[in-house]
Amino acid sequence: MSPKVLVRSVICALAGITLVLIAPVGRALAEPAADPLATAARVAAEGLAIGSPSGAGGDPQTSVAQPVFSAGRAAEVTTSFQPLLGAAGDPGGYRAFLESRGITFGLISVAETYRNLRGGLRRGSTGLTLLDLDVDVDLDTLAGWKGATAHATVYQIQGSGASRSRVGNLMTISEIEALPASRLSELWLEQSLFDDRLSVRIGQLSADTEYMVSQTSILFTNGTFGWPEIFAANMVDGGPAYPLSAPTVRLKYVPTPDLSFQASVIDGTPGGGRPRSGVDPQRRNPNGIRFPVSDPPLVIAEVAYAYNARPGSEGRPGTVTLGGWHRFGRVDALTPDPVSGLDRRVSGNSGLYGLIDQTIYQEPDDPNDGASVFLRASVSPGDRNLVDLYIDGGIAYRGLIPGRSDDTLGLAVGITRISPAARRLDAIAALQSTTPAPRRSAEILLEATYQAVLAPGIALQPTVQYIAHPDGGIANPRDPDGKRVRGAAVFGLRAITRY
Repeated sequence: MSPKVLVRSVICALAGITLVLIAPVGRALAEPAADPLATAARVAAEGLAIGSPSGAGGDPQTSVAQPVFSAGRAAEVTTSFQPLLGAAGDPGGYRAFLESRGITFGLISVAETYRNLRGGLRRGSTGLTLLDLDVDVDLDTLAGWKGATAHATVYQIQGSGASRSRVGNLMTISEIEALPASRLSELWLEQSLFDDRLSVRIGQLSADTEYMVSQTSILFTNGTFGWPEIFAANMVDGGPAYPLSAPTVRLKYVPTPDLSFQASVIDGTPGGGRPRSGVDPQRRNPNGIRFPVSDPPLVIAEVAYAYNARPGSEGRPGTVTLGGWHRFGRVDALTPDPVSGLDRRVSGNSGLYGLIDQTIYQEPDDPNDGASVFLRASVSPGDRNLVDLYIDGGIAYRGLIPGRSDDTLGLAVGITRISPAARRLDAIAALQSTTPAPRRSAEILLEATYQAVLAPGIALQPTVQYIAHPDGGIANPRDPDGKRVRGAAVFGLRAITRY
């Protein structure tokens, strides 16, 4: 069987398995199909999502399939279960009191379990929990400081991750996988100028909230569909992304509602200290309060254009984004010096990327339901990076099951290619080894998922992932014959609540 036929068969099988898993949930939760008048009233109450400022990453929403919930930091999640509690939802009226003074907060809880059913390093289950507290302050309302806002995000992380302990792959099974810790993530001040066309943000920031963000891909639970694996593998300490942040100055210019430019200058070592020491960056900066500022800087910049997003526009809405990054300073090369044959260090590291989010169908009676697709790609120099090419893409449909307008179904694939220089090192290691040592090629990820919104502020999300060639096809350390780690099949279940 050819690789192309094999991949196509696996995709079809995963889609079928997911539909079988979620069909009982959908039937149990589905309400009778609403009549046209009821649907029209609901859409009028919701307002039109397309073109609204609630798109992930801070851009206008152009993906009709952007999910209601996401554990991704780029998501704009506003629904809350507070109204379900009535008067008990705001005991003492403290929340309303704070809001009247410009202080708002959201508390998001993500609890999940993953089971590795076959392959990988070992079978078994893992569990993770994330408690995410976000506080926003409108300084105009609070202190009369026009155009100024402040923000803080704090995490409490518990449990262990499936990638680290069960699968051994590159593209992290869960986007919330991290070492247990209580961690300050973001703490920044922003000043808006010229009728909000220009904004300056300074403080500790995470780049994954604003860069390389697809409004469709935030549905998926694998971490690579947020901060892509090529960034995590090639940037020092995995880059300024969950669970690490770094001191940053960010400028954003929005000349029209459809077009935006943004750029950030970031400390290039989020973990601080000595990245070549071999100590995990999460341990070098265990609580997010180290605030490194003396390392070579990382610069990221991108331009995004949202088309057909304004009311009355012809054609389907979408967003196209182009960007790039460069880290200054010296980095280790994977290729030796051509004269001496010794290890060498080279100047800087970089990458280019692009993405497109495209709505392909909107339901005639409900423009907030329909299907969207996404495609993202990125490249980096192969002589100094583990990964030289990354591609992902997928499709999501919101409101596919009658009566379940807020539910979203999705299928996605990600490919992380190991660079030629890294493969040559594998070949050299194999020649010098007394036991068989495979040569890495690429890791391929397939994910199918369904997000069921049970009530305002409450969602349940089963997911199935298949990882071919974990870590590009490394040898299994538990196999005495040095055979590759087998492809892993992982089932997960996530529960999300927001107050």
